[in-house]
Amino acid sequence: MSNAQAVIERGLRSSKSVAEIALDQGVLARAPQLLSTHFGASAACLVADENTWKAAGAAVESHLAAAGKAVTKIVLPASPKPKPSVELASELASFLTSSGGVPVAVGSGVINDVVKHAAFSLQRPYLCVATAASMDGYTSAGAPLSEKGFKKTIQCRPARVIAGDLEVLRNAPKKMSGWGFSDLAGKIPAGADWILADALGIEPIDNAAWPMVQEHLREFLADPEDVAQGQAQAIGKLFAGLAAVGLAMEAHGSSRPASGADHQIAHLWEMEGLSHGGEPVSHGACVAIGSLAVLQLYQWLLRQDLSSLDVEHALHRAKTLPEKVDDVRRAFGSSEIGERSIEEVRMKHVERDELRARLCRFKHDWTGLKPRLQRQLMTPDAFATMLAAAGAPNSPAAIGVNGSRLRKTVLEARFLRSRYTILDTLEETGLLHRAVTELFPEGEDLRLVS
Repeated sequence: MSNAQAVIERGLRSSKSVAEIALDQGVLARAPQLLSTHFGASAACLVADENTWKAAGAAVESHLAAAGKAVTKIVLPASPKPKPSVELASELASFLTSSGGVPVAVGSGVINDVVKHAAFSLQRPYLCVATAASMDGYTSAGAPLSEKGFKKTIQCRPARVIAGDLEVLRNAPKKMSGWGFSDLAGKIPAGADWILADALGIEPIDNAAWPMVQEHLREFLADPEDVAQGQAQAIGKLFAGLAAVGLAMEAHGSSRPASGADHQIAHLWEMEGLSHGGEPVSHGACVAIGSLAVLQLYQWLLRQDLSSLDVEHALHRAKTLPEKVDDVRRAFGSSEIGERSIEEVRMKHVERDELRARLCRFKHDWTGLKPRLQRQLMTPDAFATMLAAAGAPNSPAAIGVNGSRLRKTVLEARFLRSRYTILDTLEETGLLHRAVTELFPEGEDLRLVS
C-alpha cells in the first residue's frame, strides 16, 4: 500500500462521517454502485456549475441513468462564479427539499461547501464527485462560507463518500491543481503556528490529527513539477494529502490542523473581494501568498534573540481590550467583519497577569522552541520556488496585491480569528509593527529574504 493510500485508510478509520474515498481511474462509472452501497437509494440530485457539469456531471448522470437511477439536477452558471455563501447554501437546501434524492455535489471548493451546508441543514448525507485537487475541504466537516460578508468556517458534516476520478482530476485546469498544492503547502506555516500555541500552553497539539497532516506532508509536496504537468501519480498524492487534512480537521473538531495565520490573511482578502485580471482570486492563490508572508515573519522572528525579551517593556506596550476594539473599528468600521472580529478579539484577549506569565514562558522556552520551529518551516525563497514549479502564484503581484495592501492585511488579519498564531506572538512581544515595517515596505512588493 502506498503512503497516499495508507494516509487515506488511517483517516477513514478515525472518521465518523466519511465511509469511502474512491480514488482511481474510472471512478465516475462507479457512481451507481457507490450510491447503492452507501445510501441504498435509487434517486440522486446532482448539483454542479456549468464547468463541473462538463468535467464530470454529464458522465455521472449518464452512468446513473444507465443503471436505472432517477436523476434531478441543478446546474449553476459558471460566470459569474458561484459564491461560497450561506445564502447560496440555503437556496440549494430549498431545491434539495423539493427534488428529493441523495445530494450529489459535482465540483470542488464552492460546490462542495455549499452542498455540504445545505445537506447538513437537512440532516441528509451526501456524495461528492471531486473535479479538481484544488483544496482540502472534500473530507472536512467545516464549510468555509461567507454570511453577510464575513467568512467563517461552519461546522457541518463531510460527504459520506468522495469519488475522485484521476482522469478528471488530472485534466482539471492546471491553475486549480496549483491552488490545491498551495493549500496543502500552507500546512507548513500552519503547523508552526500550532507548535507555538502548544509550546505556550494555549492549544495542545493533537497527537492523532497532527501526523495525519504532517507525517507525509513533505512527500506529498515533493513533485511540484509533476503536479503542474497533471501526472496522475502526483495528482493522486496531492489529492490524498488534501483528503487527509480534511479528515484530520474532522477528527480534531476544528480547522486548527490545517489553518493558521496564512488562512487568516487569505480569508481577509476573500472577504474584501480581492480580484485580479477581472476575476476573483481563488482561496488557494490567497493561501499561497499568505503562507509566503507568514514564512517571512517566521524567518524574521527566528533571527531575534527572544531569550533576552524585555517582558516588562512588552507588557507596558500591550493594549487593553478597549484599545484592541478601537483598532478593529478603525480597520473595519461598523461592518459585519468588524462586529464579528470584535467577538474574536474578546475571546483571544488575556489580561496583564496571564500575559506576563505567557511572555515569561516564551522567553524561558525560546532556546528549545526555536529548533522545533526551524524543523517545521521552509525558507520563503525555497517555498516560493516550490510554488512556482507547481504552477501556483508566488508573489503578491501575481494576485494583484502590492506591498502596502500586504502590510495592511498582515496587521489586520489577527483580528479575524481567536486562534493563536505568529501574528499574536509578534503582537504580544511588541514586535509586530517592527517586523511588518522591515519586511513589507509601503508600496513595494513582497521581498524574498534569504
